[in-house]
Amino acid sequence: MTNIAVIYYSSTGNVHRLAEAAATAAEKAGAEVRLRRIADPAEETHVPGTEDAAAAHRAGTRDLPEASLDDLDWADGILIGSPVRFGLPAAAVSRFIDTTAPLSISGGLADKAVSAFTSGSAPHGGHETTILALHNAFCHWGSLIIANGSTDPVLFRPENGNPYGTSAVSRNQPGRVHEENLAAVEYQARRVVRVAALARALKAG
Repeated sequence: MTNIAVIYYSSTGNVHRLAEAAATAAEKAGAEVRLRRIADPAEETHVPGTEDAAAAHRAGTRDLPEASLDDLDWADGILIGSPVRFGLPAAAVSRFIDTTAPLSISGGLADKAVSAFTSGSAPHGGHETTILALHNAFCHWGSLIIANGSTDPVLFRPENGNPYGTSAVSRNQPGRVHEENLAAVEYQARRVVRVAALARALKAG
């Protein structure tokens, strides 16, 4: 069975919704899945006006296991989700990636199928640069970057179109993820499962 880790940080729940949809789709595709959240540091900042929503989301997901290097080591395929922060991944995600050096330098992340998704407030507010910034880390890991491309009709729907990975426009509204975005991340997860299975078979010889 192919192992898939869906690892994400979410402030008010939008990226969480995408992560849940990705995890469910990967399970339906036959993978064993770990859905893991990146811890929300006490000093993490939030978009003004969303503090109450952030506190509610944090309380509602505190029982979900936190992501660890063991989850990355275990996985054949990895999906990482982050909100947009000034066109970059959230600080919590960057800090988590910083911890991966012991695993990546030893080759522990090489040849794994890895993909990224995001949510941001505005249509042109840094979605693509956030995903591409995560791709930079994946290159250092030696992983196989799985982009959405223009490879399925769902990606041509009006709310989609980002070829690098699924992105949702939140308008700073907690829980605002369009059904078309959910369909896109489900497709993205199935694509990661397929490539991860191939990579696993090649490693096995």
